[in-house]
Amino acid sequence: MNARPRPRNQAGVSSALLIAGAVLLFVGTLLHPMHEDPNDALRAFGEYSANHNWLFSHMAQLAGVVAMVAGMLLIIGRLFDGPARGSALLTIVFGAASLAAAAALQAVDGIALKAMINAWAMADDAAKASLFNAAFAVRQIEIGFAAVSAALLGLTVLLASIALQQAKHCPVWMSLLGSAGAVGVLIGGVATAATGFSDIAMAANMPGSLVLLIWVVLLAVIDLKRKPVEA
Repeated sequence: MNARPRPRNQAGVSSALLIAGAVLLFVGTLLHPMHEDPNDALRAFGEYSANHNWLFSHMAQLAGVVAMVAGMLLIIGRLFDGPARGSALLTIVFGAASLAAAAALQAVDGIALKAMINAWAMADDAAKASLFNAAFAVRQIEIGFAAVSAALLGLTVLLASIALQQAKHCPVWMSLLGSAGAVGVLIGGVATAATGFSDIAMAANMPGSLVLLIWVVLLAVIDLKRKPVEA
């Protein structure tokens, strides 16, 4: 007796994750305390100590990235039976890696740096010299994770755009938009690795990030209009 087919991977779930992720990432970025020179550990200590929004910003950013990537992988997971299978598999691999890198970045910036800030408040002058060196080392680790996270996210979106186009799940202009945003984030990741959190890196990363947010919302709308895939 044949089993009755049931819908799976319903579009409403992936669309909700994509939109929620975009909103959380945007809000988390707005909440994140900024300073003129992020490589100046002492200035970072002062601003992070005075502004407790760091916790909410990191939680929102990490939740946003997780939701966005999860929603995208739900959509990509439907493409395993067609010509886009190879690109879909690579998207899932790089998507999982980008989640790991994003979690590591938030842990370094949101936990390790804050722990040193708390220690700094109670340290004597001799201990502060050691803490300054430790803070500088943490910033270098953070720069590395930020560069890797951006590069992996860019690769994930680029592969997702290719897979969606191969499976004809979105129009050509949507694939081009996603690819443009992905390349912008990739360039931002390379610039971060080369120059740290410099004005050049920020200028390279921000346009790509904004394009990706727009792409995610449009992808959610397109996905929501699709019928559920039958098992």
